[in-house]
Formats: sequence, C-alpha cells, structure tokens
Amino acid sequence: MRLMPLIMASVLISVTVLVWPTAGDDVGLLGWINVSVMLVLTLLLLRYGIRLLRQRSEPRPGSRLRAKLVVGLVGMLLVPAMVIQLAASQMVERGMDVWFDVRVDTLLDRALNLAQGFYERLEKDMKRSLVGYVSDGVLVAAASGNMEYLATSAYLAEVREKEGWRKAELFDINERQISGVQVGELSSLEPEPLSDAARLSMRLGRVATEMKTGEDGEVVVGYAPLLAASTVVGLLRVEMKMPSGVIQDARSVEADYRNYRQLEHNRQAIAQTFTHAMLFVTLIVLVLAGLVGLMFARRLTAPIGDLAHALRRVTEGDLDVAIIEAPQDELGSLVRSFNKMTTRLKRHADEIDQAQHELTKALDTTRQRQYVLEALLANLHTGVLLVDSEGRVRLLNQAVRDILHLPASWTPGVDLLQASHGNLQDIGDFYDELRHQHEEHLQREFDISLPDNREVHVLARGARLNASGSGFTGFLLVIDDISELAEAQRNRAWAEVARRLAHEIKNPLTPIKLSAERLQRRFRVQVDNEQVFDACTQSIIGQVERLQRLIADFSTLARMPQPKLRMVSVNLLLREMNDLFHGYHRVSVRLCDEQWQSMCDPDQVRQVLINLMDNAVSATEEGQMICLYAGLTDEWVEWHVTDDGAGIDEQAAARLFEAYYSTKSNGSGLGLAIAKRIAEDHNGDLLLVSLAKPTHFCLRLPRVAAGEGA
Repeated sequence: MRLMPLIMASVLISVTVLVWPTAGDDVGLLGWINVSVMLVLTLLLLRYGIRLLRQRSEPRPGSRLRAKLVVGLVGMLLVPAMVIQLAASQMVERGMDVWFDVRVDTLLDRALNLAQGFYERLEKDMKRSLVGYVSDGVLVAAASGNMEYLATSAYLAEVREKEGWRKAELFDINERQISGVQVGELSSLEPEPLSDAARLSMRLGRVATEMKTGEDGEVVVGYAPLLAASTVVGLLRVEMKMPSGVIQDARSVEADYRNYRQLEHNRQAIAQTFTHAMLFVTLIVLVLAGLVGLMFARRLTAPIGDLAHALRRVTEGDLDVAIIEAPQDELGSLVRSFNKMTTRLKRHADEIDQAQHELTKALDTTRQRQYVLEALLANLHTGVLLVDSEGRVRLLNQAVRDILHLPASWTPGVDLLQASHGNLQDIGDFYDELRHQHEEHLQREFDISLPDNREVHVLARGARLNASGSGFTGFLLVIDDISELAEAQRNRAWAEVARRLAHEIKNPLTPIKLSAERLQRRFRVQVDNEQVFDACTQSIIGQVERLQRLIADFSTLARMPQPKLRMVSVNLLLREMNDLFHGYHRVSVRLCDEQWQSMCDPDQVRQVLINLMDNAVSATEEGQMICLYAGLTDEWVEWHVTDDGAGIDEQAAARLFEAYYSTKSNGSGLGLAIAKRIAEDHNGDLLLVSLAKPTHFCLRLPRVAAGEGA
C-alpha cells in the first residue's frame, strides 16, 4: 500500500508523455493545462509516496488508514474514467466523418457561387446604365454650369425614376454638388464627400461601382464621369438599395461557407481539443475525488492524530492544549477525558503563576507609565522643557529641537541661563522671569531669531513644580510656534484697514474724474499744446477709472481682484508708462515691435509697472538712468526695469516680496507683495534679476492664457 502512490505517479508520467503537445498539434491552451495538471499531480503523488516510505519506522497515527482510503477511492474512479475517455474519442472520430461529407461541400460551393453571382449581376446592370449617361448632353451642360438649377434637378429626377435608382447626385469637376435628388425626401444640404473610388473614376474617365453599408442597409454606389470632347467636366453619383432579405441570405451563405471551411481545416484540432477536454474533465474528477477522499479520511483519523500531537505538547510543558470534540464514540470519550486532565493541570499551573505575576505587577506599572510619558512627549507638536531649580535642562522633546533649530548633538544638562546657543537666550530670559516672580504661572509672546536670518514667533508658558512626594522642584516650560497664527492675524488686520481705506479713497475719485473731464471739455481749445493737455487729462481720467475698478473689487472681496485676461499690445503699456514718467529726464522707455501681444489684465500689469518704476525713481538721483523695455521668448512676454541706483543688500533681498516688509521709512511694504501676487495670478513671476549695477527687476507673463495654443 505504501508503494501505491509511486505506482500511480509512474502511470501519470506515462500518460503525460503520450499527450505531450508537439509542434504540429493545434491543441491550444487546454493541452498545456492538462499536461500541467498531470505534472502537478505526479509531483504530489511522488511527495506523498516518499513521505510514506520515510514514516515506515515511526508512522504518524492514522496515516496508514488514511492512505488506504484515499488510494481506494481514487482507484475506483480512475478505471471507469479511462474507459469513458476511450469511448468518447472513438465517437468523436466517427462523428467527424459524418459531419464533413462530400455532399455538404458541393451544396455550400453552389450557394456561394449563387451569392457572388447576385452581386456581380447588380454591378454589371448599374455600370451598363451609367455608360449611357457619360456623354449625356444635358448632364454635361449642367456640369459645365450652362444650365439652371431647377431644370437640372428636374432632369436628374427623371433619370433617377427611369433607372430605378434611390439617389442621384451631380458634381462639377471641383467636387461641388450641382444638384441632387432621392426617393421620398429632399437631398441633404451638405452632401457626402466624394470617396477615393469616385475621384479615381473622374481621373481615369471610367465608370466605377462600390458597395457601402449605410444606416438602412447595403447600397450599390455608381460613379459615371461626364465627358465633353474627351474631357471630364463632372461626375454623376447614383445609389441603389439592395434587397434586404436577399442580402442577408447572401451574407449568411458566405459566413456559413467560411465557418465550414474553417471547421474542415481545423478537423484534427477539433478532435484533439475534444480529447483534451475529456482528459481535463477526467483530471478534474480525479482531483475532486482525491480531495473528497482525503477530507473523509482525515475526518476519520483526525482524532487519533490530534490526541498523539496533544500528548507530545503536554510532555513539552504546553498546558493550553484543547482537542476539538470528536463524534460520540470510543475516540470521542478518550478525547473528552484528555481535555479534562489538561484543564486540571492548567488550573494548578495558573495558581502558581499568579503569585509570581503579583510580584512583578508593581514594577511593570512603573515602566508602563514611563513609556507612555516618553511616547506622549515625542509625538507632541508643542515643545516641552523640564528645568530643575538650579536652571539645568533635565528633559526636552523633539518639538523643542524643531522649533528652536537645536542641533542633534545638543543634549540636556546645560544651564539654561548660561546657554551658548542664541536660540535659547530668549527662553533663558523667560525662565529667569518665571523663577523670580511670585505667581505660579507665566505666559509671554516673543520673537526668536534663527541662524538662517529667519524669525519665529512663539508663545511660551511656564509653571512652577513643587512635587513634595518625589522631592523634585523645578519649572515646566511649554513652547508653541504661532508664527502662522500671528501672520494670519496681521493679514486680517491689514485687510480690515484696506477695506476702510478703500471706502475713504473711493469718495473723492468721482469728483476728480468729473473735474478732469470738465477741464478737458472747457479749456482744451484755450491751451497752447492740445496734445499734451489731452494726454495729461486722459491719463488722470484713465488712472481714476482704474482705481475705481480696483477699489470696487477690493471692497467686495477684501483681496486683489482676479485678473480679467485679454490680448493687450505690449507697446500700449510701454507708451502709457512713457506718458506717466516722461517728466523724469533720467527715465528711458524703449518701444518694441507693434505685433507683440500678451494675454493679461492691463490694469493689473499697469499697476505692477507703475510700482516698479516708482521704486526705481525713489532709488535714483539725477544722472542715474532708469530703463524700461520689453522682451519676447517662445513662452513669455517680459517687462524689464533697470536702474543705476545704490542697489539692494542681500538681507533685504531675501524678504523683498514679503507682505508688510519695506526698506523705506514711509513705505507700507505692500507694493512688491501685491505685484508678486498679480504676477502669480497670471501664471507668471516677478523676479529680482540683479541686486545692483544695475538693479534689475523682470515681470514675466505668459504669451497666451493657460490651456490655449501658441
């Protein structure tokens, strides 16, 4: 019995060699699946047989009975399955001889010839009819443009009705439709473009036909070139609908013929496929039978194996063994007795362990509290410092290092009042104030300068600790980085100021505009230079209107309005800047090509340029030049502002575009920040190209809006 799995494995190997697919076989994926399944079964049987041979000296409890049951069940199914496999193969071979009879070939050939002859007859009839209209005088005259539309349509309708066509269209030599008629409805306003077959017919001067499939079935389309003195002057295109029933029958005959020939070509493959399909079913049945037999055998022999395994675990000291209840028989009674024994043993062992557990409980509680405290401090985003009464740092978490940018090498134990790191000096001052006051708590907000020239705004809170039970006295310092919160509060305050200023500025703008318009109407004829007068007054009116638009949007949204993009001439903005700053002799504006344009909001771009020019004027004196010019690349339109002033130092350049930062005593710090925002809203950028000699700013905007082509 132990050799039976090895014998079955050798039989499977022999069958695998017999059915192994070769290069000439056309069994497809199913053949390789069968071979793979048989190889897997062979390996499993070999493994099982080798394991039975190794267990000869000390077999597992129940293994022999399990092997007998599995092999017996599989053997009972294997013999009838092989007989069914051989009988089915013989039936398929005989069925193939009946299916592929000579009489079936003859009938299908005749039906195919009949269908092809029907198509050829229709095309010949249409070509014969079209040849008569190649030199038709009326159609040639209409194609040459020598005939009225109504007369042409009437004649074309007569021709269509006479020939029984569904549709007739007349085209000139330039492929333009002259007229078109069809059955039961008007011709479409936009005719179907001529196909390649139609153009070839006109080029060769020959009648041509083709088959097309439309929404209502298949149609035959004919093309007749119209000849005048051996020259093609137009084209007659006609359509005739083919009978739907006949067409469907002809198509069915062609499809059946192709399917039959394909089946005949794959006759051997079909037989092989059927054989492998039966073999696959047989293998599946054998696998399922083996699994069922294995499950049945395990169900019978499982209690013996479980009991032997449980006894081995008990001898090794594992008293948590519990065997699943067996059926109500002798084996089940033995299993229940074993479970009662292990339960008693475990209860006595638990009583012994309880005393040891109580001894270690106190120590575990202390360690657990320490672990929780360390995990809490490590994951807090708030910095925590524990300082003893002598000023030495006893504990700090990672958040303190992140907020104050302390190096990784910095460790606790340093005297906070004598810290060498500049980041800790402000914390030391706060600690000194806390320990010298009478109150138990202290809270302060202050700025701390970091090594990278940045400042962080922190909220520091301190509390005095008097732990009499442990004998420790000191101070707990909690530090929060509230830079973003402070920045948000400043922005909100500035927004409120801006809203109120906008309301106050809006009132005098209308009188200014009306006064400028009145000056323009009243005194224009009295001035010596009307051009300068018009430019000045119009500049006032334009700037007032721009301010009114900005104030209206800003008052509504309390922010810069979204840009209203349109194509704007670059030279237009340059000329406006020239008109505004022509009073400064040191200002030079270079115009560019009139064709240069940019997709932008002219009011906002004008605001940026005015801000840059004002800054340049403020930074220069007489004799120092200011230059405004434009540049163009494949993607960008650039406005460059350069000046020969004193320049900008590196520390100021790092914060130049920050809101509320200004190097001027009377500056608000919003000009360049708003200009930067405008450039970014346009998907562009405002750059500081060079700090000095010359100081160079560049406003870069896209040539076209995002999502549009160049």
